[in-house]
Parts: sequence; structure tokens; C-alpha cells
Amino acid sequence: MTHAPKPPEPSPGFLLMTLGRSMRTEVEARLKQHGTSLRHFSALGHLSREPGLSYSELGRRAGVTAQSMQATLRQLEELGAVERRTLPGRGRTAELVVTPSGAELIATGHRTVREVEAAFLKTLDDEQRRSLTGILLSVLTGR
Repeated sequence: MTHAPKPPEPSPGFLLMTLGRSMRTEVEARLKQHGTSLRHFSALGHLSREPGLSYSELGRRAGVTAQSMQATLRQLEELGAVERRTLPGRGRTAELVVTPSGAELIATGHRTVREVEAAFLKTLDDEQRRSLTGILLSVLTGR
């Protein structure tokens, strides 16, 4: 009688990637219902904290090209979430400002992330959530 090989221990990295992908998919689906996306939410967040960031810098932070970020910001302008205070032109820095409508989209994004997080972590008690947060922060900051 042969025994089946013992399955390998679960990989924390693989579990984190799987959880992250699942949460991202759910957040994206919910944001889509509001006519927005995680990329929009990210760009709005960066602009609200640091007005005047360049397309290149916003693109670097989002992991996309400056051209892709320009398209994202055009969409945000069309949604009324961002206002351009300078004329567009090659080589010019666009002064982009988050509007009150954009601030509402940021609040919607934060609320959406909290709701999805709560659904995914519903089996954890408060102490386990605090512990998980501490562990993840430790891993992310290298401390």
C-alpha cells in the first residue's frame, strides 16, 4: 500500500497574492458600479495629498506609463472629479486639482475598500485583525 505524498505547507506569499487578487477584483467590481476604478481612486488619492504631481510621477506611483495616466486623468476630468487649472500643452506641467465630486469619489473608494475588507476578514475577531495588521505592516516596512 502506497501513501500519497504529504501536501506542502501553505505558502504565505502565495496566500497573500491570492487574497490580494481576490480583494482587488471585488473592489474593482464595486467601484465600477460608481463609474470609477482603482486606478481612478489611486490617482485621486495621490492628487488630494500632493496637488501638482506630474503625469509621470502619478504614473510611476500607479505602475503605469505617463500616457496611460493622462488617459486616466482625462476620464477623471470628464467625471468632474479633477479640474485642470492650466492649459494643456507639450512640456507643461498640468495643475490638476481634486474637485468636491472627486473628494466624494475618494470617500466612496475608502468605504468600498473597508466593506470588502470586512467581508474578507469576517471570520477574524478584533485581536486577530490587529495582529494581522501588525504583521503585514512589519512585512511591508521590513521591521
